[in-house]
This record gives sequence, structure tokens and C-alpha cells, in this order.
Amino acid sequence: MRIRFVLAAAIVLAPAAYSQTTNNPFPAPIPKTDGVILVKLREFASLPFAGNDAPRMMLLADEPGTHRLFVNTMQGPIYSVSSDGKTVTPYLDINAAKWGVNVQFSSHDRGFQSLAFHPQFHQRGTRGYGKFYTYTDSANMAKKADFLPNGPGHTHDTVLLEWTAKNPEAATYDGGPPREIFRTAKPFQIHNGGQLAFNPLARPGSEDYGLLYVGVADGGNGGDPYKHAQNLSVAFGKILRIDPLGSNSPNGQYGIPATNPFVKNPRPGARGEIYAYGCRNPQRFSRDPKNGNMFLADIGQEVVEKVTLVTPGANLGWNIWEGSFTYGKGRVGTGTPHDPQVTYPIVEFDHTDPLFQRSVAVTGVFAYRSKAIPQLRNKLLFGDNPSGEIFYVDADHLPHGGQDAIRRVLFDDHGTTKTLLELIQEKNRAQGRAPARRADMRFNVGPHGRIFVMNKMDGVIREVVR
Repeated sequence: MRIRFVLAAAIVLAPAAYSQTTNNPFPAPIPKTDGVILVKLREFASLPFAGNDAPRMMLLADEPGTHRLFVNTMQGPIYSVSSDGKTVTPYLDINAAKWGVNVQFSSHDRGFQSLAFHPQFHQRGTRGYGKFYTYTDSANMAKKADFLPNGPGHTHDTVLLEWTAKNPEAATYDGGPPREIFRTAKPFQIHNGGQLAFNPLARPGSEDYGLLYVGVADGGNGGDPYKHAQNLSVAFGKILRIDPLGSNSPNGQYGIPATNPFVKNPRPGARGEIYAYGCRNPQRFSRDPKNGNMFLADIGQEVVEKVTLVTPGANLGWNIWEGSFTYGKGRVGTGTPHDPQVTYPIVEFDHTDPLFQRSVAVTGVFAYRSKAIPQLRNKLLFGDNPSGEIFYVDADHLPHGGQDAIRRVLFDDHGTTKTLLELIQEKNRAQGRAPARRADMRFNVGPHGRIFVMNKMDGVIREVVR
């Protein structure tokens, strides 16, 4: 196979208009070899299995003050990992009986979703000292929920919790029970939330410093049946921005920043916590270190996956639009965006592309600006969770929708080009396990431009190397 090591000129095109409905919005597939970037992977660290289950790794968080990485799994544990990957230590199991959290873990969607460390976690004498946050699905539904759906059903709650370590450098968590910040009553089992994150570019004294972004999915079931995402009076289908140390919220457990878009410019009935709306399943978001752009990977319904450039107050379209196409129960109508009030994707990819499996779900997304991996510098990286495919587009010349600009990132394994799923399957065989059929990939950028690739099938954290 002939591999090109340089990025071809990005083809920046608006999505084409289609006169009839179709389930194949982009007939030209993502190139398998054109523009491929090859990188190497090394096995960085391994997390212990939970019985016969591989640890279902969700997110890797860098905590600069302690020089450790932290990884949470869907089952409930948080592990600390030394910077060289040689030491893996159980830090906290939020599912331990003494905490009463009762993580509801099931399959690929429910469980311990995300964690985030307050930027003052390691700064003694500050209000955020020792504090970190977890976002988890819970079977403990005894407490009254702060956010309710617009229809019947209550399968579980998704809960945001604050934990406070006495000594941030301790090998294991040494604090007390968590403080509940808010609770969302889930009407359906799926679409259970997304990421927690503080803006890593915000500095003390800036308006965004110490504010926590929370991805809240549309509540579940296909097609957003309760019309949550476009309803500004509910929290579902939104990215929220709160001050976890504030108290001016309806429940008094968090703050609503005065700079939030619907506080500065109120709309009738709009919740002040909302930063952006029209989301389906906002799994991953991040900031571009170069210019502060906020990118969101929002999982699609049945036709396309999308990555969007998010601005305060943005309407991302769901469930009127699925990406840049009108939504219609798994079928696509016109592909010509025409609503000036909607923020359409910068890039989207087609569920029927030959690279993918039956299940498709976007993950990522990061603008890579480090020199550590030169061939990936100035690329916007994202991927597909089930297949483990990783893609890029030019971060300085963003596309305007569609998948024409998308190219692949593949792995050089001793001279042989492989996908992540192939590497996982090889590891499974070495472990004496049946080869996984899907990767369930997550990846994060850590300190000094290090890229870590995780999955839910073999327990291995891999690092991209030069």
C-alpha cells in the first residue's frame, strides 16, 4: 500500500444539496490511503481487569501539580498513572459501598462518565484546593432531581459530585464523602451525558477561570422524543457552564456565571446554566491551545457524526438538523444549510462509509499544536469510537461541513500499517481472550503534547510516539 506522509490540500466544500432523501449523504468515501499520516504506538500502561471484564476506560486527565495522570473507568474506579506509565495505583472507587453513589454500569453507554480536576486542586489556601468532580450514572434515585425531563420515565439519575482530598499528593483519596452539585433524572437508559472539563487556557482572574463545562445529552431514545435539545427551559441536550464553588443556582449548590449567554442576554424561560444547545450526545469537547476555539464531538443519530466549532449561545441544530442535514427518522433530506441561527458542523462523516462498522460514534476532539509528534502538528484530531479509526483535518483551515477534507491516521507496527482495532485484537489473543469486534476508543492529549489512546477491550493505554 502506497502511503502519503503529507497532508494533501484540504478540499473545503459546503455539503451538496440532494433533491431526494437518502441514507448515504456522502457517496464519495473517506480515502483509505490518500493523505494518510503514519504514527507509532507504544504500550504505556495497563489497568487491571474487573473480573473478566476489561476496564472500560473513559477519560484521561492530566493533573499538573501532582505530576500524575488519572483515568476513570465506567465501572467506578479512578486510577492514577505515573508520568512514565510504570506505576498504576487505584486512587478512588466511587462505586464503593461507603459512598452510596451506586454507579449504574451497563454495556457501552451507562456508568462513570467523566472526571475533572479543579485548576486549584494543588494550590494550598485556595477555594479549589483538593477538589475534583465526577459525573456518573447512578441507580440511587432517592434524592429529588434538579433537572427533570419533559415526559414520563425514570430509569436512573446522572449525578455531578464534588470530592475534596485532604492531601492532593496522597497516593489514594483521603477525603470524605462527596458533595452533590446537581442531579438529572433520566427518562431513558441511553444518552447519559458527556464530558466534564475546565478551560485549560483560562488564567486566574479571567472570566472563564474555574468554571466547569458539563455535556448533558438529550435524555435518550431515538430522535429526542421529548424535544429537549431545542428547549431552553430544560438542561437536556446542552453544554452547561457553572461555577462549582458558587451558590446562586436554584438548589444553592453551584453558581451560574453572570457571563453565561442567557444571563447576559436573557430569553423567556431560558436556563442561565446553558452555554450552548441543540446537542444530541455531546461526548467530547476541548479548546484549541492556539486560539481558544472550542470543538465539540457530538454523536449522531443514524446518518452522520459531526464535529462543531462552538461559540457561546450557539444552537447546534439537533433535532431539527442532524449535522448539516434535516433530520427525518434515519433519512436525510436537503443538504443545504439555510438557517442563520444554527451553527453547522465544520466536519461530518457518513455512517455508511466502508471504514465503519454498523455502529458509529464520533469521539475526540483535539487541535494538536505541539511539536512532540511533528506530523500531527496543526491537525484537528477526532475519531470513531466503535471502529477505533482516527482522523484529521487542517486546524488552521477548517472545513465547512461534509467529509471531503477528512484523512486517516494509521499506526506503523514494525513496518506494518495497522488500525487500532487490529492492535487490540492482537493483544486480546496474547491475553487468551476472544478478539474484540469493536475498539470503543477514547483518546486524550496529556502534558507536553503526549497523546494517549485508550479503549474498553484490552486494558492497555497506548501512547503515540515519534
